[in-house]
Amino acid sequence: MTKNHKDEAHQFLALSDKGLNYKLDSETWSILECFEHLNRYGRFYIPEINQRIEANTKPNSDIFNTGILGDYFAKSMLPGEKMKKIKTFKSMNPNQSNLDRSTIDEFIEQQDALLTILEKAKKLNLTKIRTSISISSWIKLRLGDTLRVVIYHNWRHLEQARENMNQLQVTN
Repeated sequence: MTKNHKDEAHQFLALSDKGLNYKLDSETWSILECFEHLNRYGRFYIPEINQRIEANTKPNSDIFNTGILGDYFAKSMLPGEKMKKIKTFKSMNPNQSNLDRSTIDEFIEQQDALLTILEKAKKLNLTKIRTSISISSWIKLRLGDTLRVVIYHNWRHLEQARENMNQLQVTN
C-alpha cells in the first residue's frame, strides 16, 4: 500500500498549481492541504517509530496480535462508502495554508522513510514494541497497530485528494 501511495503522489504532481489548490468551498481541503495534513502526522510518527525501533530490546516475533484500541483506531481510518468524518486537531488542520508542490515532495520522502521502517519491521516484534500516538504520549499502541493507523490514514486522505481531483475534472 505504501508503494502505491508513493506512486499515486507522483501522479498528482502532473496537475497544475491551480488544480492542486482547488477547493469546493472554504471548509474543504485542497489536494495540497490533504498532503500537508498527512505530512504533519508523518512528522510525528516517522521519528517516533524510528526512535522506538532503535531502542528496541524485545525478542523478534513472526506473529502480530492487534490490540483492542489499536485495532479500533486502525479500522476507523479505513476509507469507504460509509467513511465517517473525523474532526482533526487544530494543529493538524492545514486549511488555508500557503502550500506548493514541495508538499507532495515531502509526502513522497515520508513514504520512502515508511518503506524503510516497514523493511526493518519484518524482523521486529510488532506486538511488544509500543509507540506513542500523536494525540497523547500517555497512550501507547503496538507498533503493528501504529503502522496500520499511519498507512490507513494515508489511504483515507489520498482518497479525499482523489475525490477532489475528480471534482476538479467535473468543473473544468
